[in-house]
Amino acid sequence: MLFNTSGRLYNRIYRSPEDFGQRAIEAPLEAETEGHLISKDDMSKRDNYEILGVDRKASDAEIKKAYRKLAKEFHPDRNRDDASAEAKFKEVQHAYSVLSDKEKRAQYDEFGEIGVGEFQTNPHGKKVYTWGTDGSQLDAEDLDSLFGAFRTGGNPFESIFGGRRNRQQRPAQAGADIRRTINLSFEQAVKGAEIEVDVQLHDPSLGRRETLKVKVPTGVEDGQQIRLKGRGGAGSNGGSRGDLFFICRVRPHPVFNRIGRDLRADVHINVTQAVLGAKVDVKTLDGEVTLTIPPGTSSGAKMRLRGRGVPASSTLPAGDLIASIQVDVPTTPTDEQKELMKQFAATLENQTVEKQS
Repeated sequence: MLFNTSGRLYNRIYRSPEDFGQRAIEAPLEAETEGHLISKDDMSKRDNYEILGVDRKASDAEIKKAYRKLAKEFHPDRNRDDASAEAKFKEVQHAYSVLSDKEKRAQYDEFGEIGVGEFQTNPHGKKVYTWGTDGSQLDAEDLDSLFGAFRTGGNPFESIFGGRRNRQQRPAQAGADIRRTINLSFEQAVKGAEIEVDVQLHDPSLGRRETLKVKVPTGVEDGQQIRLKGRGGAGSNGGSRGDLFFICRVRPHPVFNRIGRDLRADVHINVTQAVLGAKVDVKTLDGEVTLTIPPGTSSGAKMRLRGRGVPASSTLPAGDLIASIQVDVPTTPTDEQKELMKQFAATLENQTVEKQS
């Protein structure tokens, strides 16, 4: 890579003009900045084709097949005891997001990871270009000059540091990305939905509010983002629009809690049902189902209802509903109940009580 995470351009030592290749990844593997050497390990990133285990000439179908296989293998819900699984899963997702998009794939093949970043506005209001999973960034003005130099075979450093005159002649620039928050019900997030969002983009070229249809995918989680390409800020000098991102906020549910793709709910039974066993109705997102409580069930016991959690997606199976049994003890028993319980207690002497998990 040509840049570090702070966005500084490394000063490289080239032996001849021919050392300026057309792609950043073809440049020498060592560079120096502010007195310390940047090693090959510091500057290299895993190739997206290598991550998915496909050839650079792989078809869209081959890339999709490889992604589905790896997404299932490394999904955190299937590797809860493997701390590295989440990082691998994110790496696979990033590789697929690049190689599954024809435009991004072409940019990646020509420029490497830096070619598939996006323009954003930093907290100081300055437009920057970010790329990769480590937050690398560069001033957007310098980036335009750099890419222009690579395409024409020129010296990228002369293009970047060539003075104000070059910058005034820059080509079109893409607009800034915009982020807004949308509130979703628990059911909308779990099952997916198409919703209408009334949004003010604060774009001078629009000057009005817009009502947009947003497709919420199945199983979206709180904090995840939905991208609407080309609906962000206007570009300059004829540049394309940025993207609009909706940050999902999911309201809690009065019955269910979510852990990954599983749902959890408390199921209340009385003492008699716990001792003798029973059939009880349990709420699910699709209506009530009958759950069989075995005799001798203790409070806190867990029972699994297969496929009653988050619905299946194109890459992941359906989750389960975990019923946590809660045995309710009468707080104000009658005299008759107290007497019966005393008689029952007398029958329990010397009887072993087994613990349940």
